[in-house]
Amino acid sequence: METLQIVVLTVLMFFVIVTVHEWGHYYFAKRAGILVREFAIGFGPKLFSYKYQETVFTLRLLPFGGYARMAGEDPELIEVQPGQTIAIKSADGLVKSIYLDQLDNRKNVVRGEILSIDLERRLMIEMDVDGEKQQFPVHPQAMLIARGQETQIAPKDRQFNSKTVGQRALAIFAGPFMNFLLAFVLFAIHAMIAGTPVENPTYVKIGNVTEGMPAAEADLRKGDIIETINGEAIGGDYNKMVTMIAESMDEPMDWTVRRGNEVFDLSLTPRAMEGQEGGKVGITPEIPTEDVGFFQSFAVSGKNMVTTTESIFEGFRMLIAQFNIDDLGGPVRTFEVTGQIAKQGILQLTQWTAILSLYLGIFNLLPIPALDGSRLIFLGIEGLRGKPIDPNREGMVHFIGFAMLFLLMIAVTYNDILRLING
Repeated sequence: METLQIVVLTVLMFFVIVTVHEWGHYYFAKRAGILVREFAIGFGPKLFSYKYQETVFTLRLLPFGGYARMAGEDPELIEVQPGQTIAIKSADGLVKSIYLDQLDNRKNVVRGEILSIDLERRLMIEMDVDGEKQQFPVHPQAMLIARGQETQIAPKDRQFNSKTVGQRALAIFAGPFMNFLLAFVLFAIHAMIAGTPVENPTYVKIGNVTEGMPAAEADLRKGDIIETINGEAIGGDYNKMVTMIAESMDEPMDWTVRRGNEVFDLSLTPRAMEGQEGGKVGITPEIPTEDVGFFQSFAVSGKNMVTTTESIFEGFRMLIAQFNIDDLGGPVRTFEVTGQIAKQGILQLTQWTAILSLYLGIFNLLPIPALDGSRLIFLGIEGLRGKPIDPNREGMVHFIGFAMLFLLMIAVTYNDILRLING
């Protein structure tokens, strides 16, 4: 039952992060009047779909991302050309449905050969109907129907590229921005529940004791307060205590410890731990915290946003300086780590979700082809030069970038799976 709960929490976390990101794109695209054809969470085969107004909301098999597919971003999948025979159905003087196949099975329709057709600007179809030329005005939300699928037409003013640079930039930037907003809210919630670390603590209290290490052998316990080591007062300086322990490997140390109202002395001898330098006794501190009010949580959240962002960019810098594929983690690794954190409780998972949401927002703004950051750069260039870059060239850049990211994702996922198999 616990395993199922962890899996559900992990999937829910990814669902929330991706949904918030794509909702940002969706909402501001709709505000600009852009037709959003599909709002998808995940990739691959469709598990569930529901159409609301003009948009199909889908849940797909692989929960590794999502997308808001806008009209005009990619070439339309269905083309209608002069010379083609079609059937149309009208209501209130406007064509509402355009049938491209199974014409003999369509009822209450007008059949004919297309002489000219414009579904973007004039919204007009001119047809040869039984040897007579006729014109039919088209409804701006008319449906193209072929192979059992309905596709809404996209007049020019409903397409992504018809909007101003500012409107398009806002629709793209809104995705990462919503991730930043989610991270800010979650950091604030975490602060209100868990409190914030005291800036200048007056004592060091033991949080956890590692079994088999000198502290456990000396019967130190969670909640004990370290008063002095070798006669020196520790106060709240945990780093000073760590330094003294590290420098005293294999050398006995005299400790004074407070447990409730009792104060007692004991002797500890730090020793090495595998993979770590210096002496260790096997304790971690309990971080003293203070309560955080609603408005104070905003300041704490902002501080956490800054420090976490600095850590993320430091990670990017180190990755570039010393690239090693073993240092990368893909969806498998992220699911694994998230599951481990979920075991610690909802509080830790809330903080981890905030970190991942912030990371997703920052990563999407990097100037890497196929990511939001690259698309914003192209829009910036368009704004400076006063005309867009050739869509074919821009599309090729994004295609190459997406292909490279996809190959990297395959390599990283393969490496993650090997890591799991090898323990």
